Amino acid sequence: MNKEDWMLSQFYEHISENKKELFESIVLDRTRHVTVVLENLFQPHNAAAVVRSCDCFGIQDLHVIENENIYEPNKEIDMGSSKWVDTIKYNSEEENTAAAIEDLKSKGYQIIATTPHTNDCSIEELDLSKPTALLFGTESTGLTKTALDNSDGYVRLPMYGFTESYNISVSVALALFSVTQRLREDESINWQMSKEEQTALKLEWAKKVVKRSDLVEKILNERFDQ
Repeated sequence: MNKEDWMLSQFYEHISENKKELFESIVLDRTRHVTVVLENLFQPHNAAAVVRSCDCFGIQDLHVIENENIYEPNKEIDMGSSKWVDTIKYNSEEENTAAAIEDLKSKGYQIIATTPHTNDCSIEELDLSKPTALLFGTESTGLTKTALDNSDGYVRLPMYGFTESYNISVSVALALFSVTQRLREDESINWQMSKEEQTALKLEWAKKVVKRSDLVEKILNERFDQ
């Protein structure tokens, strides 16, 4: 047994059977094949609704670009979902949007802007064979020129009314409903995490529910290395 598997087994001794069963079940539906990228989102209630949707649809990573606004989800609305979703923030560069896109492309993601465009396709037509990062902008101004110019493709969501756009959190939920449903129905796409990724994620989850997990981890590391 390698160290990470052993550490997980030790942490599992400190949590309930129900929680262990949840971890083992939910991790099978977690994916990094699709990820969400938010650019300059600032409303706490919308931020909370987005991270909650990511959790509910099995999206493990949420990327947040903070060019002007600080990402601060409303804790009452996110219902604890931010504990289970990994949030990666880009806020240290002069041009955080470019840095985020470069980082995601280096990891093999195609960057798909969710906005009407001359060369767009419907969300149902989007090719999901490659890892996909769905990029969302603010409701008032949309995506920046940098985001649009560096995207690999564009998708539109179905709309049949007079209003030009959905609320941002609704847009994310609609997009994720479509793409995750298709992923789970397509056996040709390897969308699940590897066994190693699943073990690492379960260990991180376990640390979040065990009291004084930092101390427990320190003791276990010392015991394993003896």
